[in-house]
Amino acid sequence: MRRKLRPPLDQRHGLDPARLRLPDEGPWATVRDHLVERLPRVAPERIDLMLAEGRVYDLSGPIAADAAFTPGTSVWFHRDLPDEVAVPFEIGIVHRDDAIVVVDKPHFLATIPRGRHVVETALVRLRRDLGLPQLIPAHRLDRVTAGLVMFVAEPTLRGKYQTLFKDRVVHKEYEAIAPHDPALTLPTTVTSRIVKVKGVITAQEVPGPPNAETLVDLVEHRDRWGRYRLVPATGRTHQLRLHMASLGVPIRHDDFYPVLREKPLDDFTNPLQLLAKVLAFTDPVTGEHRRFTSNLALGL
Repeated sequence: MRRKLRPPLDQRHGLDPARLRLPDEGPWATVRDHLVERLPRVAPERIDLMLAEGRVYDLSGPIAADAAFTPGTSVWFHRDLPDEVAVPFEIGIVHRDDAIVVVDKPHFLATIPRGRHVVETALVRLRRDLGLPQLIPAHRLDRVTAGLVMFVAEPTLRGKYQTLFKDRVVHKEYEAIAPHDPALTLPTTVTSRIVKVKGVITAQEVPGPPNAETLVDLVEHRDRWGRYRLVPATGRTHQLRLHMASLGVPIRHDDFYPVLREKPLDDFTNPLQLLAKVLAFTDPVTGEHRRFTSNLALGL
């Protein structure tokens, strides 16, 4: 097994530097020439500035602007961050020990850096605020969904906890607010085939063998709204939202299903009324049964 190189640059804003391995051969005389070709979305002038400011490193430290291209070596640098709107909600700590951290992620905050969400993500905030630079998520939760997310604090245990979610041996329960339909017979198990095409923002239910299953039960109702308990047996993209919409009771403030509506990233009104309420599992390290319940609540 090839040993992972330790980055010669410290984290910035809770983010590791990007590592770029140089090809084993090529026509480039300098590292700069290769970066210009390798990073077409970055203006050559920007690359020149990064080199001039000593922001591109190899294992020996900052490289010179005219550093020779050395096949098979690596360079590190911090990417420019996108302009982000601050998400004005705090992350609640539900549990913390030497191995794991379980938090209540607020609505509108992404779990991990991706696309236009980098610093304003749960992972980056927690690394910074808790002083845990090697923190890593054991699973993910959609940006618009609130509730429990588990992170692994001890690097040597990452695989054990992530495998729990990969193998789907973690019991999950969600809570949702949606229209109350007295004609629905509940509890019921909804099954369907869900596909998500890369580049398309929404998922779809299509004919074919089912690959998604959700238990739906009504906990209480008041006038036209109900509080539902959702227990997924599978983990398809937007599964809970699609299954509720297919029952004719779409989750309150769902901007995707049954109708897609555009919403600006800086609009923090009317959050999707979906909450990851419970995580329960047998701890792979201690063998004890663990059950965590969100401290957040959805108003009926």
